[in-house]
Amino acid sequence: MTTARSVSAAVVAAAAVVAVLAGCVPTAATAERHSQTPTASPTVRATPTPSPSGAGSASQPPSPSPSPSSPPPPAPFITPVPAGTVVAEGAVASPKGSIHFHYRMVSNGDDTYSAEYSGFTNTAPVPVSATLIDIPPRVGDGLTDHGVGDHPLGGPTSSATAPSSANIGTAPSYLVALVTYSSVASADGVPVELGPAKVLAVNTVHWSVPARQTNVRPADGGARPLAGGMVTANTPSGAPKSYRVGHGDLPANVAERFGITLQDLLWLNPGSGAFDQQGNLYEDAILNLDPQIL
Repeated sequence: MTTARSVSAAVVAAAAVVAVLAGCVPTAATAERHSQTPTASPTVRATPTPSPSGAGSASQPPSPSPSPSSPPPPAPFITPVPAGTVVAEGAVASPKGSIHFHYRMVSNGDDTYSAEYSGFTNTAPVPVSATLIDIPPRVGDGLTDHGVGDHPLGGPTSSATAPSSANIGTAPSYLVALVTYSSVASADGVPVELGPAKVLAVNTVHWSVPARQTNVRPADGGARPLAGGMVTANTPSGAPKSYRVGHGDLPANVAERFGITLQDLLWLNPGSGAFDQQGNLYEDAILNLDPQIL
């Protein structure tokens, strides 16, 4: 027979089992909460506003001011000989005495010169002309180069003709020969020695150009790489006058050797055959270094 105390104990044990099971089995609400994992919200970052150009913020220091550039070198110059200055003159007489005249080389005041002719007389049966060249020919030669300032003097005369002149341009001192020649158009009917372009007289021109002021004063600093040529002549004061281009010489290095700028070197050699079309130097070419002969 079951007692009341035994029944009570059984009830209590059953209640405990129910309570344990109730703690292990999730409810529907709990399961629903575990199956829905919340999504994380994205982090929002503010975009920094850039500093104005030149503001000089601590994170971006201002750019340093550019260094002032060096002024360009002064342009080369030489003062002209005053207008009217006679820099050469002399008298011409052909070997056979048929041609006479007087010449003067006169400054025009703008770095150019004129050849002035006066007292011209001619008893030869042909017209004659005069020109200046750098390599003297001999009387009787045929003139192949009509030189600088080629100028007709006239045909046969009975008295002296009026003076005449011809512009001979710049750089006259290399023109060392005044050549008088026959300018007859044809050899027909004239002696061979009076034929077209026959040289009738040759006179040496002695130039006396006064020294001028210049800012180009070359001085030889000695041979060096890319400027190893030779000085071939000096002025009376000892300054370099001309230079023979060496193998591999470069214009800028040659200018540096003589303490002048490349602009100065080009100015000293206008129209020079020492440079090719790209501005390079020909080996063995002769460069002028004396501004006084310009």
